[in-house]
Amino acid sequence: MPAKAFAVNADFVQSCQRIEKMKKTVFFFVILLVGLFTFQSCATTDPYTGEQKTSKTTWGALIGAAGGAAVGALTGDDSRDRRKRALIGAGIGGVSVGAVGAYMDRQEAALRERLQGSGVSVTRNEDRIVLNMPGHITFAIDSADIDADFYDVLNAVSLVLVEYDQTLVAVTGHTDNTGPVDYNQQLSERRAESVARYLQAQGIEPMRLMPRGMGIHAPIASNETAQGRQQNRRVEIELEPIVSEG
Repeated sequence: MPAKAFAVNADFVQSCQRIEKMKKTVFFFVILLVGLFTFQSCATTDPYTGEQKTSKTTWGALIGAAGGAAVGALTGDDSRDRRKRALIGAGIGGVSVGAVGAYMDRQEAALRERLQGSGVSVTRNEDRIVLNMPGHITFAIDSADIDADFYDVLNAVSLVLVEYDQTLVAVTGHTDNTGPVDYNQQLSERRAESVARYLQAQGIEPMRLMPRGMGIHAPIASNETAQGRQQNRRVEIELEPIVSEG
């Protein structure tokens, strides 16, 4: 290989390594901030002065949880793996390996019961559950504002996710191929974030939520027909158990 080509490849590898290190560092600080806001709710009010105080026990728990989350955030092979390790490190816990199947069976059954007749499909793929929420019940065309008719569906999902709190929740927005690619990408991201914010408002731990947009890049039907485009305009919620290996 020519020396110049080798140097270019080496620079590329180093750039990738720097980017990965930056991602881990940013995620560390996000986890730390989430921990601070979470444990702020544990502060108590002094009955004599009216001042809010945080006990040594609470600060100890905060430091321990933030430290555990940081260790989890800086290990693992991908973003989901790091997120799950951070959740376990923060004390949220995980499902034991031997109990995963039964845990997901119960969660699937609860979702199917609550979402019956809603238009949302529930698909089980080994230990993952995918909720496919078609465009005609989620958002108006070219909008990231949740349709009022979609609230009941999200409320039903939230009730299950609050109960089964050892589940990672990936929220993915999709669009059809009408319009500019960049615009559709941004629209899909905004839609995923809207759903994630709504779920958080219903009591879902923010660290469990992973919103992202796929734009036009993961169609499930042909974009050549109106029916196919409607199928592609959707939000998917993928549920994955947080497994504790201990």
